Amino acid sequence: MEIQGKVFIVTGGASGLGEGAARMLAAQGGRVVIADLQAPQGEAVARDIGGTFVRCDVTNEADGQAVVAQAVALGKLVGLVNCAGIAPAEKTVGKSGAHSLALFAKTVTVNLIGSFNMIRLAAEAMARNEPEATGERGVLISTASVAAYDGQIGQAAYAASKGGIVGMTLPVARDLARNGIRNMTIAPGIFGTPMLFGMPQEVQDALAAGVPFPSRLGTPEDYARLARHIFENDMLNGEVIRLDGAIRLAPR
Repeated sequence: MEIQGKVFIVTGGASGLGEGAARMLAAQGGRVVIADLQAPQGEAVARDIGGTFVRCDVTNEADGQAVVAQAVALGKLVGLVNCAGIAPAEKTVGKSGAHSLALFAKTVTVNLIGSFNMIRLAAEAMARNEPEATGERGVLISTASVAAYDGQIGQAAYAASKGGIVGMTLPVARDLARNGIRNMTIAPGIFGTPMLFGMPQEVQDALAAGVPFPSRLGTPEDYARLARHIFENDMLNGEVIRLDGAIRLAPR
């Protein structure tokens, strides 16, 4: 799938991994629609890369439809990168009692249902495309986490939401094979994003030191390079790629 001249949606594109993906796609000649709730940041990134910003709650059907409509209006929509998400932490039973059911539901709704909402709507539009020379009509990339496999203390909700993304990767790919649409997932390890930068520096340093090699935090550019390869390598389909420097998370 060539990026040049094509249209791509990046959810959560106002910051972090999404911003890295949006900047990569624009640098490769793609037309990028940033879908995010962070309007000032998203608009600023869109201006900087010559893209378009659409305020979007990924869990809302009408918002998702508006993003896809904007993308289709710009040209041939061939790519979606799902980076929108939240990462709360709460124990199943903590000092204040049982885990909040509302927080668990919200985490699954944003991370898992929101990702699927955008997948289904983008795929519906891509299915109408004229196929590329490879037979492809589109590529979908979602973001899980190593927490889907190595969830730590306090990550029951987050790990469940990301595990759901891992679990739907293959069946969605199989569903869409007849349409010429590939579906992939990236599972990042410890990455330097706004979520992590909110932690104390000593915590950040300890997390980086725990990565076997390279012993550093991952960057949005690392994520973007893998996303680019997924778009360009048409044999990548129905798989989850851990992007983690060989880390395996300890319980805490």
